[in-house]
Amino acid sequence: MLTAAVVALLLAGCAAIQRPEVANSHVPEPKQSVELSRYLGVWHEQARFDHSFERDCMNVTAKYELRDDGLIGVTNRCQRNGKTSTTKGTASIAGDPAKLEVTFFWPFKGDYWILDHSDDYSWSIVGEPSGRYLWFLTRKKLVDDQTIDMLKGKAREMGYDLTGLIRVSQTEE
Repeated sequence: MLTAAVVALLLAGCAAIQRPEVANSHVPEPKQSVELSRYLGVWHEQARFDHSFERDCMNVTAKYELRDDGLIGVTNRCQRNGKTSTTKGTASIAGDPAKLEVTFFWPFKGDYWILDHSDDYSWSIVGEPSGRYLWFLTRKKLVDDQTIDMLKGKAREMGYDLTGLIRVSQTEE
């Protein structure tokens, strides 16, 4: 009985979480194949749709590493109010190497779609099927406005309304 009450409370809490607005009701399939060995490594978050779990974060990075068990280790870092926080999770391929399922808090999973990337893997655009989340990632920590404008153009071509897109502060350290 106590277990049922705990589960009911957890479900009620999840239902109360405010979700971002849908910015693309027709998220396209990833544009091209992904070679995971080339995608692995450190990425710097340059822009994203605002959401609670990264609010006020700067110098955000995501690191992807192949683990011995075949899963992909995910390490996200964020600086907020002068402190660095780290979140670790795992990802697995969801049928197509451009589509991953990421878990930070078992048993909850989230879709991670690499919607587009450059041939040299210097940038990528990441989203998920609901159209509520979008990230622009680059290998370089500091990028120019032309790069951001190019990524915005590609996201608009995919049908995204970028009204809610925010730039992520990346500073030299």
